Amino acid sequence: MSQSNQKHILEGYKQTEVGVIPEDWEAESLGQLVSITSGESPSKYVFVDSGVPYFKVEQLNNHFKYAEETCYHFTKGKTVSARSVVFPKRGASILLNKIRIFTQNSFMDTNLMSLTTYEGLDSEYLYYFLTYEGLESVADTTSIPQINNKHIIPFVIPLPEPEEQTAIANALSDVDGLIGSLEKLIAKKRAIKTAAMQQLLTGKKRLPPFDKTHTGYKQTELGEIPNDWEVSSIGSVLSITTGDKNTQDKDDNGQYPFFVRSQTIEHINSYSFDGEAVLTAGDGVGTGKIYHYIKGKFDFHQRVYLMHNFCERLNGYYFYIYFSNNFYDRIMSMTAKSSVDSVRREMISDMKIVLPPIDEQIEISKVLTDMEQETEALEHRLNKTKQIKNGMMQELLTGKTRLV
Repeated sequence: MSQSNQKHILEGYKQTEVGVIPEDWEAESLGQLVSITSGESPSKYVFVDSGVPYFKVEQLNNHFKYAEETCYHFTKGKTVSARSVVFPKRGASILLNKIRIFTQNSFMDTNLMSLTTYEGLDSEYLYYFLTYEGLESVADTTSIPQINNKHIIPFVIPLPEPEEQTAIANALSDVDGLIGSLEKLIAKKRAIKTAAMQQLLTGKKRLPPFDKTHTGYKQTELGEIPNDWEVSSIGSVLSITTGDKNTQDKDDNGQYPFFVRSQTIEHINSYSFDGEAVLTAGDGVGTGKIYHYIKGKFDFHQRVYLMHNFCERLNGYYFYIYFSNNFYDRIMSMTAKSSVDSVRREMISDMKIVLPPIDEQIEISKVLTDMEQETEALEHRLNKTKQIKNGMMQELLTGKTRLV
């Protein structure tokens, strides 16, 4: 090592094959630390209703550290020990970094490989290190990505003492626990909002003070709704138009929002509309799935539909909520295919909408907006926690920050 390189290494650290690590860490090849197992074809196993679980690549699709229970169970096969680290050994799944840990003795198919750690290597530490490095750093990616013994055996990892490995794994596991809790809470909030929306947009649930004036229900073409609500076609309560711009008209430094046929909002230095509006893609992969609500100046693509000029019986944000949650089902019901290529104006204008009294529309919008903002705040916290975890992995798995 040259003297100039040595000057950049802090006291207590050393240069190794895996970069600069603490002096009391080692750099060891995985072949000395693990037992490598490849899966077998299911024809080698005997299917049973209950027994040892059998895993395929698709059983690694969850976002959690541990491989979830599978509906497949077999007997009489090559068993992989609990606590083994498992991952795909060929195909695009390698690039998706699908790494998990078996919670019990398991069987696995030919597309999976497992690493069972020897004494001195903590399996959860290995899981986090492989997750941090990425399977593509181990694999041969010159053609079809693949991993076999010749890639695993020489692969070098930094190796702290077992106590520090456990401390690192525990710290990262705590953050994983927080991430998992936030994901579950967000899913619960989403489900609650969906249920509330179904109740509020059909009048099955009335908000105060409108519940006090409730006088029963009536049957309509959209089903049963409160007697004081009505059904109208969208074309009779607002105006519909399209833009005159193309995607290449965007300007990354533009001062106005530019709505194109994707969820991404571009920018532009012109505006053709100033006011309250709802927009949706007229064709492309986002047909029936992309919706925007805005108040202000903006421009929009020639194949984006703009709905505006809401009549006195329609609240703009209520329309956005109702339309974005019902339009996709409408256009799918009008085609025999599994997707729709484009939207015709009459698909929007002839669509029916349920109209509560305008004051009730506003209150429904407020309740659902509050619920959405609460979920968005949790999602922001989740993203921040994931960023913190990435920073922790970089610090802990390289020894820049020590826990022991």
